[in-house]
Amino acid sequence: MSKKLMLCALILGSINAQSKFLSQDEYGKNLYQNPRGIACSKCHGESGEPTIIAHYKHKGVEKTLLAPRINNLEFSTFSKAFKKQKGVMPTYYLTEEEIKAIYIYLYRP
Repeated sequence: MSKKLMLCALILGSINAQSKFLSQDEYGKNLYQNPRGIACSKCHGESGEPTIIAHYKHKGVEKTLLAPRINNLEFSTFSKAFKKQKGVMPTYYLTEEEIKAIYIYLYRP
């Protein structure tokens, strides 16, 4: 076997082993806590519950910025929220696999 072929086999084996290192739940938890430098948990709490982000005044009126509950959504609704800009929700540019992992983490028994 050539050195290049052996190196390719070693790299592919390593990638496959790494992909199974974390469970789907652990992967989702890690993504939820820090997907792209901005943690979902900062606004949605540790398990996707509604959370007050801030109290503020706008034109003399007291207001509250509230992150909605996200642990009771259908997957299609949950996934769409990551793909469109809405309010103060940042755009994360997550893959479908990453979104599924976060969903599985939030909906674990």
